[in-house]
Amino acid sequence: MAVEYSAMAKDGGEIRYVDGKRWLFIGSLILPMIPALSVLLYFSGLGVIATAVPAVFFFFVVPIVDMVIGEDTHNPPNEIVPAMIADRYYSWLVRSAVPIAWLSFIAAVCLVGTQDLPFWSVAVWLIGCALINGNSITIGHELGHKQDKTDRRFAMWSNAVVGYAHFRVEHNRGHHIWVSTPEDPASARMGESIYRFATREIPGTLLRGWKDEAERLTKNGLSVFSPQNEILQGWAITGTAAIILATLLGPAVLVFIALHHMLGWYALTQANYVEHYGLLRQKKDNGHYEPCRPHHSWNTNHIFSNLMSFHLQRHSDHHTNPMRPYQALRDFPDLPRLPSGYPGMFLMAAFPPVFFRVMDPKVMAWAGGDISKVNVAPHAQKRLVQAYGGVA
Repeated sequence: MAVEYSAMAKDGGEIRYVDGKRWLFIGSLILPMIPALSVLLYFSGLGVIATAVPAVFFFFVVPIVDMVIGEDTHNPPNEIVPAMIADRYYSWLVRSAVPIAWLSFIAAVCLVGTQDLPFWSVAVWLIGCALINGNSITIGHELGHKQDKTDRRFAMWSNAVVGYAHFRVEHNRGHHIWVSTPEDPASARMGESIYRFATREIPGTLLRGWKDEAERLTKNGLSVFSPQNEILQGWAITGTAAIILATLLGPAVLVFIALHHMLGWYALTQANYVEHYGLLRQKKDNGHYEPCRPHHSWNTNHIFSNLMSFHLQRHSDHHTNPMRPYQALRDFPDLPRLPSGYPGMFLMAAFPPVFFRVMDPKVMAWAGGDISKVNVAPHAQKRLVQAYGGVA
């Protein structure tokens, strides 16, 4: 059933609007369901082939559907946005994804802990489930930007699915401040492979998140190791879940859980890698960086993968207006645009020579051919200056 919003236009007339993607956003619940649905397929007769479903869906089905369906550049009218933001349907849709993510994680562990699977099946199952369950951080990302305490609790539980308890702290207090600068470990530099980026981003964001939380607690007169430490709270949830599963299924599942969480972290690394690759905010004369603008984030409007990720891929508007909820994120003209949705970009990033060949010219076009305006990886500086000219 369509829901119509209305608002007064500047000329005094009435604007009526129906969000065509309102019910399509239910598709964002499909992705976290995939591992649990795959377990059902396993026991429905598909057998070990079902363990390949998550990886195939993520790396092949989503990019192909993105390519076939294409992009959607439509924006809701500005006058209607307040009514859409006030509609609690969108918020509860994100909240409902949290228990689904936990169900899929538990189902993934139970399958490994109770079934005699061949090694290749366990490996494919691990990769597919970890990358999809890593999407729980995307869910936590949307909820973690809210001021509502209930949303923030849901965010903590969502991030805890893969043990990424420091995300809300680091993302809000660190990444959004330093995004698209050399100081940000979560902003990829031109010429930096995703594997090299991971060795900088994963420990860098963890340390920055812990530092930010420690500073918050100290300012409030609390110990860093107090129960109010948000990171420790999240890790407690993750650890308790692991202990319960190991008690019920045997300690061997702890190896699967540990690898699952590590790859879940890498799932976020893939997103961070493509979202700001090579883009650089310029320093002003006073030594401060210019404000973050829409052109400091790579954007993509591919419909299917955006519906799978609560509009995360409209990243340009998100960084310009971090409190704007997913249903109201806008597209802008002349933005730096990715050639595919995120899953397709992740697959491309896995092969650095291919990724560089596609993305480096786009970065240089964004910078107007001036490499001094690019966030360049120091180890690749000489090669890139020789390739594109200019002075680093």
